[in-house]
Amino acid sequence: MTHSQPLRIEIATPSRPYPVLIGAGMLAHVGAALSGAGIGPSRFVVSSPTVWGFWGEPFHEAQPEAVPIVVPDGERHKTPGSVGRIYDALLKGGADRSAALITFGGGVIGDMGGFAAATYMRGIPLAHVPTTLLAQVDAAIGGKVGVNLPGGKNLVGAFYQPSVVVIDPGVLSTLPRREFRAGLYEIIKYGVACDASLFEQVRREVGPLSRRDPSSLAPVIAACCRIKGAIVAGDERETGSRRVLNFGHTVGHALEAATKYRRLLHGESVAYGMLAACAIASARGVLAAADRDTIAAAIAQLGPLPPVNDLSAAAQLELMRHDKKVLDGRLHFVLPCGIGVSRIVTDVSEAELLRALRDLGLGK
Repeated sequence: MTHSQPLRIEIATPSRPYPVLIGAGMLAHVGAALSGAGIGPSRFVVSSPTVWGFWGEPFHEAQPEAVPIVVPDGERHKTPGSVGRIYDALLKGGADRSAALITFGGGVIGDMGGFAAATYMRGIPLAHVPTTLLAQVDAAIGGKVGVNLPGGKNLVGAFYQPSVVVIDPGVLSTLPRREFRAGLYEIIKYGVACDASLFEQVRREVGPLSRRDPSSLAPVIAACCRIKGAIVAGDERETGSRRVLNFGHTVGHALEAATKYRRLLHGESVAYGMLAACAIASARGVLAAADRDTIAAAIAQLGPLPPVNDLSAAAQLELMRHDKKVLDGRLHFVLPCGIGVSRIVTDVSEAELLRALRDLGLGK
């Protein structure tokens, strides 16, 4: 696979079908990829100081006409105020409805930039060029954009599909090891919830994946994009089957909010959430103990998770009551029934959640 022959995956959402282009060296050809997706010449690129410091020069060489907008990164900066800075920069740059916004960063940059594109002048063209593994396999696909509020994650947002997603595994070379590992947890999520063969592939190739071998990474990234693309195409606005992609996220989001988005990376929070969901499923008898242990071993194989034993299980429960997945007073929860098989349930009790949280080491 070369940059001239990227893997191409079509995401067939009802509101806007679009391609995902995956290939080593794609960053150098991002301008052509954007033009090929019908994006006009007026372009603005939203990035973070870190990403722009590493990759701003090659991006500018590939896209000299794109106007950079650099905003702080990290979940604690994923706020309406940060999106306001993007609006101000677009206005100052004379962006009209024909202008396009390109996000160039991780999931937070993609979410904020995507929300700005969805709402500026009631919507301008959007493209994602994700630079973290987690964004490449998950956040950049599917059209979810938004920001956090003090009371919870992604409580303000929209469904807004991009015109194209351009993925270059080469940019992962500068990603901190912990950030890279956080993306691997998200890949495990896909495997446990949807695809046993992907789960086994990650376990089998954890060495080359951890070394960021492009020949191992590209097929795994593509597999995740295909899984998410197929699910999103059938349930774009998350009214049913798309909720399966929230495996690990209910507990994960609560842990992120409880630690004010400073201690845990998103993928690490999801890893804890998967362990909690496996504990509940196992206690119910819907997940075999051997599968639970295999999943826990796969997570542990990637490295240690930050400690959470100083957190209160009761406080996590309160945060979960305000989760977006609470509908009509019922929390929609994804439980694994085996490796590669999961189901959405609405009857997980507070007692079950408390028991699972204490299994993770949380206090009262």
